[in-house]
Amino acid sequence: MLNAIIRFSLRFRGVVYALAVLAAGYGLFSLSRAKLDVFPEFAPPMSIVQVEAPGLTSEQVETLVTQPVENGLGGMVGLQSMRSRSMQGLASITLVFDAHANVMQIRQLVSERVNALAATLPAGVLPPRLLPLTTTTSVVRTIGLTSKTRSLMDLYDIAQWVIRPQLMSAPGVADAIVFGGQTRQLQVQVDPAKLMRYGLSIQDVIAAARQSTGVRGAGFIESDNQRIAVNADGQIATPEKLAGVVLRWSNGVAVSLSDVAAVTWGSAPAVGAASIMGRPGVMLVLESQYGTNTRAVTNNIDKTLAALRPVLAKQGIDVQPNVFRPAKFIDASVGHLRTALLVGAVLVIAVLFLFLLNVRTAIISAVAIPLSLLVAIIVLVSFGVSLNTMTLGGLAIALGEVVDDAIIDVENIYRRLRENRALPTPLPAFRVVLRASLEVRSAVVFATFIVMLIFLPVLTLSGVAGKLFAPLGIAYILAVLASLCIALTLTPAMALALLSRGPLPAHEPRLIAGLKKRYTALLMQVEQHVKTVMVAVALMCVAALASLPFMGGNFIPELREGHYIVHMGIAPGTSLAESMRIGTQVTHALVQVPGVRLVAQRAGRANEVVDPMGVQLSEFEVDLEPMGASGQSEALRRIQHTLARFPGLTTSVNTFLVERIDETISGVTAPVVVNVFGDNLDVIDRKAQEIARLLGTIHGVASVGVESPPGIPELDVRLKPDQLSRWGFRPVDVLDAIQSAYQGAAASQVYQGSRTYDVVVILSPDVRRSFADVGALLLRNPDGLAVPLRALATIGQASGRYQITHDGGRRMQAVSVTLGSRAVSDFVKEAQARVNHEIAMPAGTYAVFSGESEARSQSQRDLLAYGAMSAVGIALLLFLAMKSRRGVVLVMVNLPFALVGGVLSVMLAGGDLSLGGMVGFVTLFGISLRNSIMLISHYEHLVHIEGMPWGIDTAVRGASERLIPILMTALVTALALMPLALTSGAAGNEIEGPMAIVILGGLITSTALNLVVLPTLALRYGRFEQDTLAESPAASSNG
Repeated sequence: MLNAIIRFSLRFRGVVYALAVLAAGYGLFSLSRAKLDVFPEFAPPMSIVQVEAPGLTSEQVETLVTQPVENGLGGMVGLQSMRSRSMQGLASITLVFDAHANVMQIRQLVSERVNALAATLPAGVLPPRLLPLTTTTSVVRTIGLTSKTRSLMDLYDIAQWVIRPQLMSAPGVADAIVFGGQTRQLQVQVDPAKLMRYGLSIQDVIAAARQSTGVRGAGFIESDNQRIAVNADGQIATPEKLAGVVLRWSNGVAVSLSDVAAVTWGSAPAVGAASIMGRPGVMLVLESQYGTNTRAVTNNIDKTLAALRPVLAKQGIDVQPNVFRPAKFIDASVGHLRTALLVGAVLVIAVLFLFLLNVRTAIISAVAIPLSLLVAIIVLVSFGVSLNTMTLGGLAIALGEVVDDAIIDVENIYRRLRENRALPTPLPAFRVVLRASLEVRSAVVFATFIVMLIFLPVLTLSGVAGKLFAPLGIAYILAVLASLCIALTLTPAMALALLSRGPLPAHEPRLIAGLKKRYTALLMQVEQHVKTVMVAVALMCVAALASLPFMGGNFIPELREGHYIVHMGIAPGTSLAESMRIGTQVTHALVQVPGVRLVAQRAGRANEVVDPMGVQLSEFEVDLEPMGASGQSEALRRIQHTLARFPGLTTSVNTFLVERIDETISGVTAPVVVNVFGDNLDVIDRKAQEIARLLGTIHGVASVGVESPPGIPELDVRLKPDQLSRWGFRPVDVLDAIQSAYQGAAASQVYQGSRTYDVVVILSPDVRRSFADVGALLLRNPDGLAVPLRALATIGQASGRYQITHDGGRRMQAVSVTLGSRAVSDFVKEAQARVNHEIAMPAGTYAVFSGESEARSQSQRDLLAYGAMSAVGIALLLFLAMKSRRGVVLVMVNLPFALVGGVLSVMLAGGDLSLGGMVGFVTLFGISLRNSIMLISHYEHLVHIEGMPWGIDTAVRGASERLIPILMTALVTALALMPLALTSGAAGNEIEGPMAIVILGGLITSTALNLVVLPTLALRYGRFEQDTLAESPAASSNG
């Protein structure tokens, strides 16, 4: 088959050229329309269901809302895990499904369950809602609004009713969430003292407000020839008119709303706030739709903002469009990877020319680089895969392999054509090129399939690791396959056209001849000291294997996004105003850090709940000026030092993408999480606090905290059944009155154009701030008597919980840990040992470590398990290629050689082996096996085809003839990866950089030992002339 393909390519060169040009053109077109992103979709399919329960405490939400919803959503096909948070007024349930499940089908199933649940929830609880489907990273832009002339209420109005609708219409935007500002309401602020004076209750006020305004459809009047719509409008849209609404008549005197309440435009009780550079304002967080192109969505948002900017400027609103702009990191990442690819390609071409000293051979080999990459891009784009740091990284590390196929072919053709010219009767160039191509092609085909097979463990990784690294492996394999196809077709065709005519040097270039001469002398010296060399190599291999268990590492290295997320927690029960006051101090301190461009804070949550947080919790967006890796590391160190100056705060700093990965892995935005499970909340709270104190004493901890600390101050109102019966009240009526007084009761709505505002009855702000006035709240019984709340209930202060967390339906308290420079795996080993030894757990309570370390351990187990399966397949393929058990063993011997350099490079780089480094070892083993196959298969060719007896002369000749291809392969691969390795800290290279370092180190030792030690081993243990199982691949190719 190979014979037929190469013959066709040589005879019909014009067809091959046309197909190559067509592929290049379509590849460039595919590249222009490819989706660009930072990472592939790394989260499994998930759905988030949220239920608002106004006024309920976290314990009530857990019992009345969360547990029924969990029971209703459990048992769904493909459901892998279910996490929930029950907090004041809100339940949030996250459903995680099997990685291979269909996202749209899942949403349909969840939607059906959610709709059925709505009718089963208690009165006053809003229907469950399914959050919009977004990308893994979700946030595509954060925008800040401030003004020196407009109020926070005006800012919120403009953000909600002007900016948000237009941003939501931008293609690719899934949601626009408004944080901060003040939500405008037409409020009836009741004064309890005045209610008592007039003998009225808050129910009376609610009833009057509800009946004071409205819009009704009144039908139409139809005559013989006309239909006229009746427009019945009873709106009262201003505070002045609403204040005049009559509550009751008394002796001919009207008691109106203004007599018992202040009617005014006011703001709803705030659940969150925002500031930009310390100035109170509004933030809009934009989320992108699932499967969209982040850069394209960003460009669409830019266009929308450009149209809005003049309108907003006229209204005195300052817009900060780039509080957070993920596309900035995408541009930097893609730019750095593109530069690495281009620089690597240029270095490769330079090496080709240096070794071959022939422009034509360099051109033939170099053409394989862009064409192979473009063909791989065509396939990726056709299947909807985005070009991200992982796919581009796969193409970058494949660069050496891509050109290697062409190098092996061109070098062999060039050498055989030169030898043919020296013959008395030269053969036709067509036959020489065909034979030279077939001579090496069979071994290269086997080597390519072995490289594909060795990547099987990467493609089968589970969880987040699989989602991240599978696209890298696919891109690598596609590029290698494309280069193989080009080497079978275009390379021979171009070689016949460019090398068969014109002068060819009679002798090898001086550089190559000199290298071969010195190499032959080195091999002879090794033969004289073979025992010493073998012992030294064996010791190096043993040392490399022994050092593997002692390597620490992180799941994902620190990413240079140029942007940090700072989390700040204050004592539970802290007010929103106090959170913002302290946050403003933190903002002013962070702005002074050199390199910090902008700081924005948001505390609590948005009205449209997406990321539920209490008002004691804040997130700061800290955006940096453009700077390199070292500058960002220094900025991070200064930020952490600045935060440490604020006592009593719990703070942590992370980059956005690493935080999203951590959250996907464990549900918590921290690299190390200890989940304490149990039934008794007090017990798991206490044990979580003990674990937090213990972990805080371990070296390397930057911050540690309990995710849901208890201690929220509450006002406990417990109704007295006997008093309710005495005064004729139903419990629900009393509860509704309390809720209306402090939470506010939406009595009606008013409309101003397209804007809708609630008419809310609520106690006056002064009364709401006083504990003493709660008992004075008047309620009217069926007989018309006004009874104070203190007569119906026991009122006292208590301590509650801000949040109750479930994992798999079990109560859980999470302890989160962020680390400084210490490797996650090292820390977790020590932490697990100390927790198991020093923390006594009562029956039914236990602790589980999760986060990056667990994900890394799972990835290691996956790589080892699937690596063993892959090794069996590789051994079978090698046996088919070598036709000899000894040949298989000789080829596999190169793997420990590669391991030595890989381990040494990791040690020199700091000793931390990230998941990217592990994948680097996989890639390294594929390259090493490929070089071994080329040497051993050439020995078989010399013995079986050229009839040379197996001995030292044949061993030296075979190694000498394979010296240049192996050296060129190693050099071009090393130079292709050199830009990645040298810029491993640059944006976009953080994962591929460690991979490149491992491959570079391994290439040095595997190439050296492959050329020096493998010929000696082959001489002693190879039995090529005794292979009787079948003829060699080379022989079958030439038959």
